[in-house]
Amino acid sequence: MTSPAGPPGDGGPSGHKRLKLLAVTACPTGIAHTYMAAEKLQQAAAELGVDMKVETQGSIGAENVLSDNDVREADGIIIAADKEVDRERFAGKRVLSTGVADGIHKPKELIERVQSAPVQTGTAGPAGGGGGAGGGKERSLAYKALMNGVSYMIPFVVVGGLLIAIALALGGHATAEGYAVTPGTFWDHVFQIGVLGFTLMIPILSGYIAYAIGDRPALVPGMIGGFIANTGALYDSKSGAGFIGAIVTGFLAGYLVLWIKKVKVPKVVQPIMPIIVIPIVATTALGLFFIYVIGKPISWVFESLTGWLSGMTGTSAILLGALLGLMIAFDMGGPVNKTAFLFGTGLIASGNYAVMGMCAAAIPVMPLGQGLATVLRRKLYSEQERDTGMAAMFMGMFGISEGAIPFAAARPAIVIPANMLGGAVAGAVAGVAGVGDHVPHGGPIVAALGAISGWVWFLIAIAIGTVVTALTTNALIEIKERRGGKAAAPVVTGAAEPVLAGVGAGAGAGGTAVLTKAAPAAAPGGGDGEPEVLSGYLTERTVKTELASDTKEAAIREMAGMLASTGHVRDVEELVRVALAREAQGTTGLGESIAIPHAKTDAVTRPTVGFARSGEGIEWGSLDGTKARLVFMIAVPEAAAGDEHLRILALLSRKLMDGDFRARLQCAPDERAVLEVLREIH
Repeated sequence: MTSPAGPPGDGGPSGHKRLKLLAVTACPTGIAHTYMAAEKLQQAAAELGVDMKVETQGSIGAENVLSDNDVREADGIIIAADKEVDRERFAGKRVLSTGVADGIHKPKELIERVQSAPVQTGTAGPAGGGGGAGGGKERSLAYKALMNGVSYMIPFVVVGGLLIAIALALGGHATAEGYAVTPGTFWDHVFQIGVLGFTLMIPILSGYIAYAIGDRPALVPGMIGGFIANTGALYDSKSGAGFIGAIVTGFLAGYLVLWIKKVKVPKVVQPIMPIIVIPIVATTALGLFFIYVIGKPISWVFESLTGWLSGMTGTSAILLGALLGLMIAFDMGGPVNKTAFLFGTGLIASGNYAVMGMCAAAIPVMPLGQGLATVLRRKLYSEQERDTGMAAMFMGMFGISEGAIPFAAARPAIVIPANMLGGAVAGAVAGVAGVGDHVPHGGPIVAALGAISGWVWFLIAIAIGTVVTALTTNALIEIKERRGGKAAAPVVTGAAEPVLAGVGAGAGAGGTAVLTKAAPAAAPGGGDGEPEVLSGYLTERTVKTELASDTKEAAIREMAGMLASTGHVRDVEELVRVALAREAQGTTGLGESIAIPHAKTDAVTRPTVGFARSGEGIEWGSLDGTKARLVFMIAVPEAAAGDEHLRILALLSRKLMDGDFRARLQCAPDERAVLEVLREIH
């Protein structure tokens, strides 16, 4: 249903029909952003006198799904999403596509712009596709398709690569041709399982590039095309076309399927088109085209590139290592980082380990460098920042470059250049030393597993890059302080997207949280007649009208103690530790004076939620700069698998976007009154 629109014909003094709009909000890994955007769009629509229904697509299912009737009656559709959204269902309607952040920050502008947006064609391309699609839109689709393939490929290369490394480290021995595992042994079987993971890497990359472009009918031709690209014997090539060939077959398969979909066929044939006709035709055409026409030229390019890289020494190796180090350090797990990582990973299968060696040396430099910076000049950093630095160093040891993101988010103009300088130095040293990495991962951990050739120089490269990063960071902070006469800004520990500690926010194939109430896991903690809030997880015993604490860490400790009063907390200190570790990954301050610290840990026996207010406000690192005055704490046991923690986050994130609700929550005189307001969350 659309939101309430008043009595029929209520279109203002002129009696015109009210504008009816639809919207879809989505974030690849998000909970809060999806619902914040939905709420902001609905608020703006209400203010402008526009009817609006919003479909949300997050991590655990689609909610408020737009029906065919909704689409038929709509005057336009806004897509505020950072992931691909099916647009075919909006054919013939005006569609405006933008990022989820615009849904939060520019809702009224989007409502105005959609009224003159281009009309969606019947294809699955971007909004405004067909004749109205410019080159920028097309490049955006190509970029998303490539990143889609990479994201599905990474688990295969990581699992395969680490199994190979473990097998070589524990069951390998030196031979004249390098490290090897004795055939037929237990470790040989582990090694072969790892090889299978590597073998699947190329078809997976190709298949999911195609899938992002042509949807499900493109998956089979994409995967088979990738397998053909990697099987050089089919077109008289020694090494095959590798990852370059996989990228080519992925895009060819995707766009070939899109073209076949446009062909007019009799109605009797239409039902079998996506499951039989399109996959068979596309697979056959692509396979033969690759074998007879483009296979050898692409494999020649790949083999030439591999040969050139293998022969690199001196200046050329330094330059390439520095360039790859700069890319790895620039966005720490983002698209530029992934491009360099893909380059190194793709060459491992061809026997070139030097490029991945350069990347692997740069990967841990950022978190190790930022952590070391907090140790070298402790006075420049707060206690919370120093704790975050220790966590970053631990992550760096295991090759997790994202450990430096909290520092980059707080001081981007200082930290990013320092990271890039350190990464470039590490990559250059590894390049000139001829370091090789046999697995698609970085950090000291891969050296410990025996996957690095030239491991001494590998560790030296990491150490030099780490020191350069730390010294540069501290020097830039001191320069800024001397110029501005101010203390260093507190670290904003990451993006404002809540992700439960210990839980990867998976990007599900569908979309959003189902905002229905689940039955409580145990009896509510309150007394008879007490208002039930969030399925009984939040009770009068877990509400405080005023926090005594004035810092984030102290507030988390105070709220953990409050949750312990329910009897559902086994270990308060462990709960605090996990919650603070989550804060080190990224701030749970959502902005709008809201914070939702949370943890998934067996320190609690059942889901428990607490709420507290702070009149003065607590610095929580929110991206909008506001202090936290409304603080919810969520604690969920590891055994509470499934979507319960995501459901609670989704419910809170969406309702808290209502300014009137926040105001009433802030003004409620006592715990009982607070609970009455919170009962509106459902």
